[in-house]
Amino acid sequence: MTLHVLPRTAPPPARRLRGLLGWIARLREQSRQRDALLSLSDRELRDIGITRYDAVTEARNPFWR
Repeated sequence: MTLHVLPRTAPPPARRLRGLLGWIARLREQSRQRDALLSLSDRELRDIGITRYDAVTEARNPFWR
């Protein structure tokens, strides 16, 4: 019988799950912010120093960026 032991550097399952849930939460927040950016008027975009083109370019980025 072979005993397989995880290396001490392997994170416990709970920590991996928390990491995954944190990553998903960051993706959702990023998506929410991009949607909010698209909903701003041209004047509001000008106030924060970006153009409509910049806002659309940011919103079209893949979710992992």
